[in-house]
Formats: sequence, structure tokens, C-alpha cells
Amino acid sequence: MINVIGLGYIGLPTALMLAAHGWEVVGTDYNQEIVNTLNLGQTTFKEQGLDELFHAAVKAGIRFSEDYMKTDTYILSVATPYDKLSKKIDPQYLIKAMQSVMKVCTKGAIVIIESTVSPGTIDKQIRPIVEAGGFVPGEDIHLVHAPERIIPGNMLYELKHNARTIGADHLNVGEQVKAIYDSFCVGEIIVTDIKTAEMTKVVENTYRDINIAYANELVKICHVDNMDVYEIIRIANRHPRVNILKPGPGVGGHCISVDPWFLVGDYPGLANIILAARRINDSMPEFVLERIHDIMKENGMRDVSRVGLYGLTYKENVDDMRESPTLQMLDCMERHLCGNLVKIYDPMVKEDVVANQYYDLDYFLREVDFLVILVGHKEIIDNMHKLKGKVILDTRNICDLEGTYRL
Repeated sequence: MINVIGLGYIGLPTALMLAAHGWEVVGTDYNQEIVNTLNLGQTTFKEQGLDELFHAAVKAGIRFSEDYMKTDTYILSVATPYDKLSKKIDPQYLIKAMQSVMKVCTKGAIVIIESTVSPGTIDKQIRPIVEAGGFVPGEDIHLVHAPERIIPGNMLYELKHNARTIGADHLNVGEQVKAIYDSFCVGEIIVTDIKTAEMTKVVENTYRDINIAYANELVKICHVDNMDVYEIIRIANRHPRVNILKPGPGVGGHCISVDPWFLVGDYPGLANIILAARRINDSMPEFVLERIHDIMKENGMRDVSRVGLYGLTYKENVDDMRESPTLQMLDCMERHLCGNLVKIYDPMVKEDVVANQYYDLDYFLREVDFLVILVGHKEIIDNMHKLKGKVILDTRNICDLEGTYRL
């Protein structure tokens, strides 16, 4: 039996996928509301195909509980934030989960950590917990790192098709874990050592952060001299060895906006390009605010309450708001005493999150004169005709209406 710990954006799909492919699975989460919702037959977030997978897993016998199970295989998929002051990983949730596992696990158990961690975290933070329980890591308890590689909006496809990395102390244990993921994953699965697996995951997300930062820095350069950054990137990407990503209002999500800080915190003075990229991407919400100010001034607009922000999530067509650029921008506005004036709408966010939040697109559009597109949801793409006559700042380069402002 596999006990999956943490039933969030990564743990729940993983638990469901395993159950649907023949494994006995118990999903555990400390959040009673999550467990109760799942036991009532409902999923806790929206994702294409998730409800169908959930029903298949329930039919296969998956169970949900607040309790840790006594078994020989665990998958830990809990949050790993970073300390905003030191920039180092904050492993408190992972440590607590591991301590709870040690209270119930059997000798010889395999503990698979899917949570993204900085290089050396398992050696420094997790092995001592095993030793404190009177066990020998690598002999009595086997630690494995199998970092996830999926993105909201395409989770289930990527869970099945993306390549995976398995980091283990011993090859035979790595092969055992590989067999678990092989039951549903058709992508290549590479077995390596734990520290390499830790570093590989962080490096992947850092690479993307740096690439996005390059695009965002180009936006600022091109804006100064009135050049079309989108046309420049389009032409540059015709080169066979160039692939510049799209600029935007900032970087969100729990991976790209977080993982690079692990390297900055652990390797001060060495992670210089990484630090510069983080600063550039974190500066984008304020750059958008500057653009809003300039456009309002150009159009003789003074009433901030007639400005509408479209989008609260960190990417299109998902309900995930973690580290979203919009929330970062609202935080900046609040510091300038105007965060509760603008109107906000996102079709994917149904609960109250911020002040002046709207839940109907047409009503929202009637209440604003200046629309800032921060997320390229399918809804806004399908309803571009409704934006005619409004001042528009499009930070996602999806609106082709005449007179649209861009980053």
C-alpha cells in the first residue's frame, strides 16, 4: 500500500493516478476540509480530466484520511516555500511530514519525496530525522527523491508523458521506485543519486526563470525606444538555436517563482545571473503599474476605480493563484494606498479573494473604462469584441483590437 502525504496540486493527481493503475492507495492530508471534500466525492480544484480520474480512483478503492498509514511505501508531496528574508528553503512542512511518517512506518520502508527541495536538503534535514528514530538511512529506511514535473492546466497529460528523475542511495531501491512510476508514466525515467535529482529539478525551473527574465528585460529596453518587442522576439526565434520565451506581467506559480531562490539562498555570491533574473521578474508587476499610470495620464483618466484588472491566477485556464503577478501587483498598490480601488475579475476564481472582486464578465466590463489583461484565459480571447471602446493594456499579447497598449 502507498500512503501519499499531501493532497494538493501535485499529491492528489499522483494519488489518483496510482490508484487508477492498480495500486492500493491512501491519501493523507492534515487539512480536514480537503479530506472531507474528497470523501464526499468531490475534487478540491479544477483541472482538465481530474474529475474523471477521481471517479476511476474511487472505483479502484482509493481512501482519504487525516491519519498516516502503517505501510512500506510513502510519497511526500507537501509544500516547500522559501524564507523571503534569507532566500533559503523553508522545509518545515516536509520535516513535519517526515517526523509523522517515522512514527508509523515499518523497517525497510521507502519514503519518496516529490516536494521540490534545494540540493542537500534531504541530507541535511531528512536523514537526521530517520537517525533520530533509531533507524539507519539507506539500510532501515530508504530515502528517494522523485521531483514532480507537471504544470497546472496540463497536469494529467504531463504526469503520464513527462520524463522523470528518481534519486536514490542504492540502484536497486531506485529501480523499485521506478517500477511504481512505470505503472502509469510512459516518459523516460532516469535513476540517479539523490543530490543530482534535487539539483536537476531546481535547475530546470531556474533555466525557465532566466529565459523569462531575458524577455522581460527586452520589454523594458524596447519600451524606452518604442520598439515592438513581440516582433523582435518573433524574428529572433526564427534562428534555429534561439528560443526566447514570452514576456509578461511577472512570474507566478509555486515552481518558477520559488525554486531559483533556493540556489540564491544556498550559494550567495555564486548565483549571480539567477539573482538578477529573480529581481527582473519580481519587478514586472511594478512595471505594469507604471504603464497603467502612464496610459491613464495619456488618456486624461484620473478615476482609479474605473480601472479593471482581468485575471487573478498565475496562468491561463487554471484556478491556481499561488504567487500570481496580479496578487503581487495588488500588494504593491496596497503599499501605495490604492490597492482597494481597482476592480478585479477572474472566471476561474469563484471565492472571495480580494476587494472589489466581480463574478460576471459583462457586469465587470460595464464598470470599467480601462482594462488591464493580466491573464490570457480562453474566456477573454473568445470575448474580445466586448472590449471595443475601452482603453486596453494587454500584458499577454492576445488582443488585436486597434489602439491596444502592450508592455
